[in-house]
Amino acid sequence: MAIDTSLKSSGSRRGGGPAPTAGSRRPRRRRPGRLWVKAVVALLLVIEVYPLLWMFLTSLKSNSDYLNNSTWSLPTHWEWSNYSEAWTTGNIGLYIRNSLLAVLPALALILLLGTAAGFALQIMVWKGRNLTLLIFLAGMMVPAQMILLPLFTVYFQTGLSGTLWPLILTYTGTGLPLTVFMMATYYKTVPRELFEAATIDGAGILRAFWTISLPMVRNAVLTVGLVQFFFLWNDLLIALTFTNNQDLRTIQVGLLNFTGDFGATQYGPLFAAICINVFGTLVIYLFLNQKVMKGLTSGAVKG
Repeated sequence: MAIDTSLKSSGSRRGGGPAPTAGSRRPRRRRPGRLWVKAVVALLLVIEVYPLLWMFLTSLKSNSDYLNNSTWSLPTHWEWSNYSEAWTTGNIGLYIRNSLLAVLPALALILLLGTAAGFALQIMVWKGRNLTLLIFLAGMMVPAQMILLPLFTVYFQTGLSGTLWPLILTYTGTGLPLTVFMMATYYKTVPRELFEAATIDGAGILRAFWTISLPMVRNAVLTVGLVQFFFLWNDLLIALTFTNNQDLRTIQVGLLNFTGDFGATQYGPLFAAICINVFGTLVIYLFLNQKVMKGLTSGAVKG
């Protein structure tokens, strides 16, 4: 009786067929929208990666291979010596050192002064702070081409020409407006109650700035610092204007005037030097990628 009852109950289902089991379920069809998204992402990945791959392969070509063969062809002989030649004959090591000596002090001044100014403009209460912020924002609207000639005259008359100080001072002045604006925006997300409690406990302005505000905006400082580092490192106009000596050239000016032993352009060592520059900065960004993402989103909590 039990068997007959189960058969009847199973046959009474819709369609008269057996009950579906877990293994007989049909797989879900993929949505066409997801395939389009993956295709677009793959296309963008190819667009981004292929120039880097082409640049790396070109850096391993000889000069005759680059001039006589197709641009898209693989190297006939893998010239790994192009990298050593770029480092020695091309003086890439000297240019990287000059860039570091000019960019790192300017970056330190930009972050210190910009963070302090953002703290003063958003946390401290005093008359004229809104007008001061507008003056900083007005500095972002001044083209760099307009200030080069007056600055060159000032540096020449003060005896700073022939050193890296013109680069350090100019980088600091041009990087401060954006840094002040971004740090003032990030400080809007910091609760004011923390500083009020610190003031009640007897903390002064300097202690509140160093021990309370800086740890809370460290991701923002890292993000702004990385953005400014790329701006300063890739600068060509300012460095080309104020470096009148070959021993003071930065990496971008050095790549612009890259020549071989007899004054002719050696394309293999030139692309090898470009690879050293590009992949070095790319490694820095990939290493600090997560910190940058946190810093970019931390300033979007409040308007």
